[in-house]
Amino acid sequence: MSNNNSAIVSKVWSFCNTLRDDGVGYGDYLEQLTYLLFLKMADEYTRPPYNRQMPIPQEYNWQSLVDLKGAELEAHYTILLRELGKEKGILGQIFTKSQNKIQDPAKLSKIISMIDNENWLLMGVKDKGDIYEGLLEKNAEDTKSGAGQYFTPRPLIKAMVECVNPQPMRTIADPACGTGGFFLAAYDYLVDQHDLDKEERAFLKYNTFFGNEIVASTRRLALMNLFLHNIGDIDSDNFISPADALIAPSGMLHDYVLANPPFGKKSSQTFTNAEGEQEKEDLTYNRQDFWATTSNKQLNFVQHIRSMLKTTGQAAVVLPDNVLFEGGAGETVRKKLLETTEVHTILRLPTGIFYAQGVKANVVFFDNKPSSRDPWTKEIWVYDYRTNIHHTLKKNPLKLEDLRDFITLYNPQNRHKRTETYNADSNPEGRWRKFSYEEILARDKTSLDITWLKDKSLADLDNLPNPDELAEDIIENLEAGLESFRTILAALEK
Repeated sequence: MSNNNSAIVSKVWSFCNTLRDDGVGYGDYLEQLTYLLFLKMADEYTRPPYNRQMPIPQEYNWQSLVDLKGAELEAHYTILLRELGKEKGILGQIFTKSQNKIQDPAKLSKIISMIDNENWLLMGVKDKGDIYEGLLEKNAEDTKSGAGQYFTPRPLIKAMVECVNPQPMRTIADPACGTGGFFLAAYDYLVDQHDLDKEERAFLKYNTFFGNEIVASTRRLALMNLFLHNIGDIDSDNFISPADALIAPSGMLHDYVLANPPFGKKSSQTFTNAEGEQEKEDLTYNRQDFWATTSNKQLNFVQHIRSMLKTTGQAAVVLPDNVLFEGGAGETVRKKLLETTEVHTILRLPTGIFYAQGVKANVVFFDNKPSSRDPWTKEIWVYDYRTNIHHTLKKNPLKLEDLRDFITLYNPQNRHKRTETYNADSNPEGRWRKFSYEEILARDKTSLDITWLKDKSLADLDNLPNPDELAEDIIENLEAGLESFRTILAALEK
């Protein structure tokens, strides 16, 4: 991010500290910024040199806010949010269920003035996008809000996209798209790697990306994020559905699926009981196209993602460890996945890279295939970037360069030409190793949770991590344990 963009992010974000005294959290502030920023850019489009007709009623446009102060501004803003939520297209979707969370008219007026002072359309697409991405990351860092679960580390996303190597004029889907990080990285990759013609550029802008996001506030941020990155338009059709992706098969098949389904093993729905209290119950999806019926959300996403792919489709999915080793439905899903698709690569991820604490995850790469009597998976290549690797969110965050060795060994241009770095005799610390289908089947529960490297911190006291890294690990494990206890307690209370 350029220094100027960083300065704008800091300026816009610093005002949030003032609002926190009024009980306005980071997420609520970012939502209000989204509404106002959208209206300001729509207003800029109506002026030279664009002179476009915008679908925003004149009485609810940007100028209608700029000219008001005090209680009159607060009242008008509240009505504006409600009325724009009734509009069609992306406009209506961004303002769906919108509410004014800034009750002090003077502070609302200051935010409007701050946004009005910038000409957002004069900034390049990358600048606008970088600024908004910077705000999203700031929001994700507020771990108490839980926003981090919707924000996948951008270096990891870029590495996944680079490995999948998407091509123009093909569709890309994410059934749990959060704030749209995979779409943005794929968009940038396609623009950087290809000299797109007019038809390819139009397809990229309007017909490439398809997602689902059931959390209204997160979906709103995703739509704005894509819009600022030149994906879609103010009056174009909506391409992020609010529907639960797991309920039914996808209406269309896709060339690529890039995803990091939400953390947490259970799918649940909230309902009101006879006493008027809110309760949650586990959701089990009864779908004929699923191999196993389970309330495990992660396993359901694996099955759903496979069902979304064309027979030539490719997937790269972030999955927690339990999906790789769990018995019962987990074993059934793994075996079927190995048989019906070509599961060819697993990247074991280090801890300390996600905003949600205590997550142990992997990226599983697989290609869909047509029906066959014989299993499609012949061998699986595993890259262990977890053992003896220590990352923290602030002092040692994950960078794209950290994954460069994996990307090179993955060999996106021809993944069928690969060379192991592991050798039992000459290089027992090699991180890149292949396992045959037969070796995988022979493992307990067909486990894909594979490691062969020695953990040096356990074997050699001289190689212990730094005290702050150890402290981070301890905090991470404690918070993960507490979360498990909360889940158990909730179940007992129910």
